[in-house]
Amino acid sequence: MKMRTQLLLANALSIFLIFVFLMISYFCMLLPDDAIVMLTFVTAIAGVLSFFVHGMLIRPIEQAVSQMKDESKKVADGHFNGKVSLIGPKECRQLAENFNEMSRKLEESFTKLQQSEASRKELVANVSHDLRTPLASIQSFVEALQDDIIEDKEVFDQYLKTIQLETKRLGYLIHDLFQLTQLESEAEKFEPELYYVDKLIIEALENQYVHIEEKKLHVHVDLPEKLPAVAVMPEKVMRVVVNLLQNAVRYSKSGGELYVEVQDEGHVVRIRIIDEGEGIPLEEQAFIFERFYRVEKSRSKEFGGSGLGLAICKSIVELHGGEIGVSSEQGKGSTFYFTIPIMKELSR
Repeated sequence: MKMRTQLLLANALSIFLIFVFLMISYFCMLLPDDAIVMLTFVTAIAGVLSFFVHGMLIRPIEQAVSQMKDESKKVADGHFNGKVSLIGPKECRQLAENFNEMSRKLEESFTKLQQSEASRKELVANVSHDLRTPLASIQSFVEALQDDIIEDKEVFDQYLKTIQLETKRLGYLIHDLFQLTQLESEAEKFEPELYYVDKLIIEALENQYVHIEEKKLHVHVDLPEKLPAVAVMPEKVMRVVVNLLQNAVRYSKSGGELYVEVQDEGHVVRIRIIDEGEGIPLEEQAFIFERFYRVEKSRSKEFGGSGLGLAICKSIVELHGGEIGVSSEQGKGSTFYFTIPIMKELSR
């Protein structure tokens, strides 16, 4: 039985009972016959009017419930873009608002789930590709050595060196995958200590000194005279600085300029690393911090590591409560930056 029919039947039953009791009352009061007829007529008219008014008043409730029924069916089928109109009494409007909010959150969750599944498939594909290449190389060189087809000692040593390099490459990839998984699953404990950013910058530049010299880059460092200590995990933030420096050096032209700037902005310390490389296309900039994303699509050894470096940097910076980003113009270079909050508490 429909809700409207049930409510109307309940109203009709209540009117009938009231009518019966009123008639009994009229007869018990020993009223004249014409008075009883008139009161009976008035009571019947009042009952009919009450029935129709009741039907009109429950119409908005029926519409609200009907809309929620239709929209809930759409939600069950995976369509979340509909909305229930705010009609009817206050309780129905509140229920409609709650339903719309629930639908919105379900849509967000469903979208995230789809993105997660797409990312998982992409991750598997990329990991498979990056593992297959060095494994195939190792296999081919090992088979060549096993078949004793290499007689030249120099070539033999070169094969062994290649196998060693490819093995290290596999090790780095597995290490990066493990570290990124730890960071994204929040399994990494945040145990900061007070450290000075200028010391991190100096150590990172020393780390990349050989590569900077190879490219004959002119490095300009802009540090304030006094920087406050920040609460960080030094080895993690060092990974961020080194990775950004490494990318800047890799993509810089020989003999070019490289800038490292640090600013105290009161609530955060902002670190910028600026190169004069080829730059990053605007449409690519929103994706470069995703796992395995590379602007250089060929995945060559010359221009890329595992494709996880910037994703790890992002996770580390976010672990510290900061933000990371990039601005770039093709042909003029790129500026990578990240922030570390100054007033970060030493516990989380």
